[in-house]
Amino acid sequence: MPFQNPILWIHEEALGSRNPARLAWSNAPALFVFDTQWIEDAGISRKRLGFLYECALDCSVTLRKGDVAAEVIRFAERHQADGIVTSRPVDPRLERIAAQIESQCPLERLEPEPFVRLPRPPRLGRFSRYWREAEPVVWEGF
Repeated sequence: MPFQNPILWIHEEALGSRNPARLAWSNAPALFVFDTQWIEDAGISRKRLGFLYECALDCSVTLRKGDVAAEVIRFAERHQADGIVTSRPVDPRLERIAAQIESQCPLERLEPEPFVRLPRPPRLGRFSRYWREAEPVVWEGF
């Protein structure tokens, strides 16, 4: 989708300098939304929220809280964007949000460069579970 004036939706799976949306559109306005429903439902700790906040600050994004899809669409409207660019999420919750956004505005999902290539899709939930599978692959070349 060739956009002329997109905004970027930066989500928690891609809060870093290698975010493919940020790499493709380095000057586009970017937004990170703290999903208040997810924070409440999942019991996200203050420590994790602080981590997300610090990562978001390093990404030069506008911060909002609330309903993610609604906030992203409002941000796009405010910037008179012709589309939204994001990194392809793995988390089904983020993919559902992406589908909500896409139902109201053109959305392009860019493939992120994986941190590590696992032989099967990662088990989501706890980082420790993921790391038990990823760590041997990370270190096998050393």
